[in-house]
Amino acid sequence: MDSHLSFESLRAQFPPHIEPRVWVITAGDSPIGISVARQILTHGDSVLLGLLASDFARDECRRDGFDVFLAEVEEHRAEGWTERLKTATLDTRMMGECQAAVAEAVATFGRVDILLCCTSQAIIGTVEELAASQQTMNLVRDQFETNYFGPLNIVKAVLPHMRRQKSGHIMILSGITAHLGTPGLSMYCAAGWALEGFCDSLAYEIAPFNIKLSILQCSIEIGILTNLVTSVPPILPAYSIGANQAPLFRGILDRLIPRLPAGQPEDTENNGNMETTDGIKSTQSARPGETGPFSAPRVVSMYPPLSPAHFEALVTETVYAITAIGGHENPPSRHIVGQEGVASVKEKLKTVSEELEDFIQASFAIDIAADTDQYRLPKEDGALNSI
Repeated sequence: MDSHLSFESLRAQFPPHIEPRVWVITAGDSPIGISVARQILTHGDSVLLGLLASDFARDECRRDGFDVFLAEVEEHRAEGWTERLKTATLDTRMMGECQAAVAEAVATFGRVDILLCCTSQAIIGTVEELAASQQTMNLVRDQFETNYFGPLNIVKAVLPHMRRQKSGHIMILSGITAHLGTPGLSMYCAAGWALEGFCDSLAYEIAPFNIKLSILQCSIEIGILTNLVTSVPPILPAYSIGANQAPLFRGILDRLIPRLPAGQPEDTENNGNMETTDGIKSTQSARPGETGPFSAPRVVSMYPPLSPAHFEALVTETVYAITAIGGHENPPSRHIVGQEGVASVKEKLKTVSEELEDFIQASFAIDIAADTDQYRLPKEDGALNSI
């Protein structure tokens, strides 16, 4: 997106529609959820925001950001924001909460036109590291519960309503990692690929009911830096920077998020809340040879400590795509957000195409001619059937 475009200018990019729409956003307290909600309320639509209580308990910055948004909603009471905004407890891993949230949206606003699935978390570690203990294997299951089964649950909850009204648009916020493998994010990528495979199949099933489905693949920074990140202990020296030159994502995050000073609590100004999985906040610095918090010899969970201004700049391009596509009469089945993402996917497709050509004889060498009688099987009626 051109840098000269202001966020204000993006508000007019909604597709044409006759009546205000009703949105359900699964992660209403996330930077993406808040920013989209602000835009659709300004536009005149209504929205139900799903909130996960544990997010507020774990991250003060996230809680404060949502409180600021609620204050903004109150300031626009005369414009109807308070009447067009509803919040509901929503843990997408729980089917009952998904059904209750959708039912509340229907009871409050009469329908659900657009579902935006944007709940996510990231588990960082190599395949060996993620299989090192029962604790790390449980984290892998948590990854799939949140990033794969969670969207499935909310989609299944909303489908009966959209079928009855014979319209609807399901939007899945995914990442470029669901198209390109990334070292150090194997389970994060795997959950994304599984979700996209589910969505590709689902799209055919719901098309007869005039229900559309779009997958938005945003940059890797969106999914990682705007949600909870958990890192498992590295296996050293095998996967240390000196011994293994693979660009593991752990190293990228360590460079983005500076090491916490020894003996000091978390950065209370930015609230980069770092916790072990038992909820005990860590104030230890990285040990010798480590390069940052995600190389620590323990399981570490944190919300990246970015300021609201950083979040706003980070998500602007993705929010633009969501509002421009959401509820469109003929939306794309898959949309890649950002020039870098498009270039990466094109390069991947180019590589696949070149490899197909390089080994094309391995595919065609033993192909059986369809008209060769010796390779036909008899049908029940006596006719020949080609293998």
